[in-house]
Amino acid sequence: MIKYFKNYYLNLDKNTLKIIKNGWKFCSIICFIGIFLLLTYLIFLHSPFLYKIGISIFQLSIIFAIEFLVCGYVVDSIKKGN
Repeated sequence: MIKYFKNYYLNLDKNTLKIIKNGWKFCSIICFIGIFLLLTYLIFLHSPFLYKIGISIFQLSIIFAIEFLVCGYVVDSIKKGN
Protein backbone atom coordinates (compact mmCIF):
# COMPACT_ATOMS: atom_id res chain seq x y z
CA MET A 1 0.00 0.00 0.00
CA ILE A 2 2.83 2.39 0.82
CA LYS A 3 4.54 1.46 -2.44
CA TYR A 4 1.34 2.36 -4.33
CA PHE A 5 1.20 5.85 -2.79
CA LYS A 6 4.91 6.37 -3.37
CA ASN A 7 4.56 5.47 -7.07
CA TYR A 8 1.47 7.64 -7.37
CA TYR A 9 3.33 10.58 -5.80
CA LEU A 10 6.26 10.15 -8.15
CA ASN A 11 3.94 10.14 -11.19
CA LEU A 12 2.05 13.33 -10.32
CA ASP A 13 1.77 16.16 -12.80
CA LYS A 14 4.46 18.81 -12.28
CA ASN A 15 1.97 21.64 -11.71
CA THR A 16 -0.02 19.60 -9.21
CA LEU A 17 3.13 18.59 -7.38
CA LYS A 18 4.23 22.24 -7.24
CA ILE A 19 0.88 23.26 -5.74
CA ILE A 20 1.07 20.49 -3.15
CA LYS A 21 4.62 21.43 -2.14
CA ASN A 22 3.80 25.15 -1.88
CA GLY A 23 0.68 24.31 0.12
CA TRP A 24 2.71 22.21 2.54
CA LYS A 25 5.21 25.06 2.96
CA PHE A 26 2.35 27.43 3.74
CA CYS A 27 0.89 24.96 6.23
CA SER A 28 4.28 24.53 7.87
CA ILE A 29 4.53 28.27 8.44
CA ILE A 30 1.06 28.34 9.98
CA CYS A 31 1.96 25.31 12.12
CA PHE A 32 5.10 27.01 13.43
CA ILE A 33 3.05 30.09 14.35
CA GLY A 34 0.68 27.86 16.34
CA ILE A 35 3.60 26.11 18.03
CA PHE A 36 5.18 29.47 18.87
CA LEU A 37 1.93 30.63 20.49
CA LEU A 38 1.70 27.40 22.49
CA LEU A 39 5.31 27.78 23.64
CA THR A 40 4.58 31.37 24.63
CA TYR A 41 1.61 30.11 26.63
CA LEU A 42 3.74 27.45 28.27
CA ILE A 43 6.73 29.64 29.15
CA PHE A 44 5.47 33.20 29.68
CA LEU A 45 1.73 33.76 29.72
CA HIS A 46 -0.74 31.29 31.14
CA SER A 47 -3.76 32.74 29.41
CA PRO A 48 -6.53 30.36 28.31
CA PHE A 49 -7.22 32.64 25.34
CA LEU A 50 -3.63 32.25 24.09
CA TYR A 51 -3.89 28.47 24.52
CA LYS A 52 -7.14 28.29 22.53
CA ILE A 53 -5.71 30.45 19.72
CA GLY A 54 -2.53 28.34 19.57
CA ILE A 55 -4.41 25.04 19.47
CA SER A 56 -6.85 26.35 16.86
CA ILE A 57 -4.07 27.58 14.57
CA PHE A 58 -2.19 24.30 14.94
CA GLN A 59 -5.30 22.25 14.11
CA LEU A 60 -6.09 24.51 11.16
CA SER A 61 -2.61 23.99 9.72
CA ILE A 62 -2.94 20.20 10.00
CA ILE A 63 -6.35 20.28 8.31
CA PHE A 64 -5.03 22.50 5.48
CA ALA A 65 -2.03 20.20 4.94
CA ILE A 66 -4.28 17.15 4.58
CA GLU A 67 -6.61 19.09 2.32
CA PHE A 68 -3.77 20.15 0.00
CA LEU A 69 -2.61 16.54 -0.27
CA VAL A 70 -6.05 15.05 -0.93
CA CYS A 71 -7.13 17.79 -3.34
CA GLY A 72 -3.84 17.45 -5.22
CA TYR A 73 -4.44 13.75 -5.74
CA VAL A 74 -8.05 14.35 -6.80
CA VAL A 75 -7.10 17.08 -9.28
CA ASP A 76 -4.35 14.91 -10.73
CA SER A 77 -6.69 11.96 -11.18
CA ILE A 78 -9.27 14.22 -12.86
CA LYS A 79 -6.58 15.61 -15.22
CA LYS A 80 -5.44 12.11 -16.17
CA GLY A 81 -9.03 10.90 -16.60
CA ASN A 82 -8.81 7.95 -14.22
